[in-house]
Amino acid sequence: MRLIGLDPSLTRTGWGIIDVKGRDFAFVASGAVRTNPKQTMAERLGHLDCELGKVLETHGPAEAALEQIFVNRNPRSTLALGLARGAVFVSVARRQMPVHEYAPATVKQAVTGQGNASKERVAALVRALLPKATLETHDASDALAVAICHANHARSHARLVVTGGCP
Repeated sequence: MRLIGLDPSLTRTGWGIIDVKGRDFAFVASGAVRTNPKQTMAERLGHLDCELGKVLETHGPAEAALEQIFVNRNPRSTLALGLARGAVFVSVARRQMPVHEYAPATVKQAVTGQGNASKERVAALVRALLPKATLETHDASDALAVAICHANHARSHARLVVTGGCP
C-alpha cells in the first residue's frame, strides 16, 4: 500500500510517500510545498492545495496521514496552521482518500521509541528506516515519520480486526 505522510504548515508543508509491503517500507518520494509570505492568505492556501494536488496525482497514495494540530502560544500561528491543515484536508478529500491523524508524540514514539525525541533524532531514524530517502528539510523527514507511524498503526489495526483481539 502506498501512503503519504503530511506535516502541514503555511510556510512549508512537508510530504513523504512510502510503499508498505508486510513489515517492509520503501521510500518513494518526499519534499515540501513552500508558500510565498508576500502573497495573500487565499493565494498561499490555493498554491498549497494546487501543489499538493500535483503530488497526490503523480504518486497516487491510497491513504494519507497528518500530524494533529497543537495549540501554539501565538494565536496567529495556530490560526495559520489551522488554515494550512484545511487546505491539505481539501486536497486529500477531493481525491476521496482516507485521512488519519496522529499526535506529534505518537509519531515520535512510533519512529524513535521516545515521544519527546528531537527533530534531529527523528530524521536520523527515518534515514535508518528509509536509507534511500532524500531528506531536504525537517518537514520532509517529519512527513515520512508520519507515514511510518501510520503504517505501523494500520498494521496493528489490521491484526486487531483479523484476530478480534489485542495485538
